Amino acid sequence: MPDKTLPRRRVVTRVVMVLAVAVTAWHVLASFLWIAPYSPLREVVGQKALSAYMLPVFGQSWSVFAPEPINGDYRFEVRALVDGEETEWVSASDVELSMIRYHLFTPRAGIQAMDVSSQFKGAWADLNEDQQAVAELNYFKDAWEDRMAEAMIAYGDEDVVANYVDQEHRATAYATQVAYAIWGDDVERVQFRATRQNVIPFEDRHDPEAERPAIQYSPTGWRALVIEDGQSQEAFADVFRRAYERMGE
Repeated sequence: MPDKTLPRRRVVTRVVMVLAVAVTAWHVLASFLWIAPYSPLREVVGQKALSAYMLPVFGQSWSVFAPEPINGDYRFEVRALVDGEETEWVSASDVELSMIRYHLFTPRAGIQAMDVSSQFKGAWADLNEDQQAVAELNYFKDAWEDRMAEAMIAYGDEDVVANYVDQEHRATAYATQVAYAIWGDDVERVQFRATRQNVIPFEDRHDPEAERPAIQYSPTGWRALVIEDGQSQEAFADVFRRAYERMGE
């Protein structure tokens, strides 16, 4: 008797192949749009949709190559207000880098702080001086993000402000998780510093007296805690705390 399951298997195989091709085509397109310089083509997908797909798993940068190789280090530092007392600054980026230094198979968790710092500092740099002054103020009472945005919009471009507020929300949420992981549930507020320090210029690389340029700061004030829906605070604390304690040892 003929095997009636063969046509059914062929249909299932074809459906799986079509889905695999579609997923692969989408991933190649998304990766191309993410890596390539900005163009109107990116708006076909939309920046938010593209970022949501690429980050944090698939994000990548080819800026290690000419003509504009990476020429600086980003750091992300956090401190908190705990029981009315200010803590010392802790470099979250250094803690994360300890997870990947000297490891052949590096975890993705080792570069999150640097990415947060890079994206935030870029958005902060787009603000004008008056808007940057607003960012340095303390905002931690009800609807603080809306009030901060309104104060910034009074000095200029709404799109620039909207991008900055998005990046600050992300940075504050990350700083909140770092603070909880280190200082526990008694954290009341957080403050973070996203910095960049350029390397010694290429033309001065052989000068024994050459020094690295000064650290570039993007200062912000104290912020209320930001906790995103659906995240695992316990999982973050478990991973980050262990790395932090190993650094202390």
